[in-house]
Amino acid sequence: MNKYVERVLKDVKAKNANEPEFLQAVDEVLTTLDPVIKANPQYEANAILERMVEPERVIMFRVPWVDDKGIVRVNRGYRIQMNSAIGPYKGGLRFDPSVNLSVLKFLAFEQVFKNSLTTLPMGGGKGGSDFNPKQSPHTPGKRCSDAEVMRFCQSFMTELYRHIGADTDVPAGDMNVGGREIGYMFGQYKRLANEWTGVLTGKGLSFGGSLIRPEATGYGDVYFAENMLAKRGETFEGKTCVISGAGNVASYAAEKLIQLGAKVVTFSDRSGAIYVPGGMTQEQVQEVMQLKNVKRGELSELKWKGAKFVKGVNSWQLADKVDAAFPCARQNELNGKDADYLLKHGCTLVGEGANMPSTPDAIAAFVKAKIMYSPGKASNAGGVATSGLEMSQNSERLSWTREEVDAKLKGIMKAIHDNAWEAAAKYGKKGNYVVGANIAGFTKVADAMVAQGVC
Repeated sequence: MNKYVERVLKDVKAKNANEPEFLQAVDEVLTTLDPVIKANPQYEANAILERMVEPERVIMFRVPWVDDKGIVRVNRGYRIQMNSAIGPYKGGLRFDPSVNLSVLKFLAFEQVFKNSLTTLPMGGGKGGSDFNPKQSPHTPGKRCSDAEVMRFCQSFMTELYRHIGADTDVPAGDMNVGGREIGYMFGQYKRLANEWTGVLTGKGLSFGGSLIRPEATGYGDVYFAENMLAKRGETFEGKTCVISGAGNVASYAAEKLIQLGAKVVTFSDRSGAIYVPGGMTQEQVQEVMQLKNVKRGELSELKWKGAKFVKGVNSWQLADKVDAAFPCARQNELNGKDADYLLKHGCTLVGEGANMPSTPDAIAAFVKAKIMYSPGKASNAGGVATSGLEMSQNSERLSWTREEVDAKLKGIMKAIHDNAWEAAAKYGKKGNYVVGANIAGFTKVADAMVAQGVC
């Protein structure tokens, strides 16, 4: 390992010893940068790595709110403003009990390179809260009411609004933050700031949202995978695909795969996984969307003929034959044993739709097998790319058609693929999308930081 990289990694591990997710993300990126660091001594001279692993700003605050029983509740809110070298901070807000400083720093760090890869002028950030909209604070087994979610979102934004802005930091949705939550937060921001501006993306179509935004991450994941297949003269026609998750990313990835002739056989959530050996129909995918986005239920509630629901498992070890896998749920959901199963059952493509869903041993197995494997910072960038397009539409007071946005998304995902492919080939790692995506995303940010001086 390059001595400069080794020194920075050692320092990061000493300073952030209790942040495993953040350390995993930093290690995954920095250990692939040897060739570009050696070729560009100005990066070490300007302490680029030391500056890149340190957030520009970490904001942490309390979020008091009142539940439906009149009881005061308190959660913790965060915003990590990681890097603004190439544009305003951009990244989602996550509401989940698993949210902590380590998780959000890892997500913000990944976001820097993901946003760089989109070719759009966006820096990297991330935020959220340990609030759980899926669990009522006073009734076990029930979800928070819409009124409780609204009161929480309004309190959260009452502090966050002073730290964000259309040209400063533009949050979006992430896990458990969809159109409902974005709407409540946008309304509160407008009320406090006394202005209508594109400060949040993922908004409803009636107040500045973009067509294709809900579909973008899932569609983009599949578009990236299409480009990988094209390099081998293949298509998705007839391929068996397994998908984890059941939210927007998973559902829209499934929708696009079925449109392209693939057979989608699994979804999963916290209750377990559903396996449909014959492949799902578009109507069944729509039923999952309705279940998750409207009824806010679990996959265990589905009663499909010929389907098998397995409690408490993920999607990876259910199918007898797998051509492609799409992890679309959460970080570290696909481990080394899962990777071995997939490879032994014919998997030749893994397209990450979630952020860092594969563990280091799983990534090592995919890279060693030389299958088509795309890291999330590349293949799930369609969501933030379309958020960038929403920002452009808001700035210009325009609304593009579905076809226009979809065409731009396709073009962006092809550019990300090609940039990663070319960067890997340039540094002697042809076909390695992990190295290619990291180097392509890193160099753009690093060059901007060098140009802007020590700041």
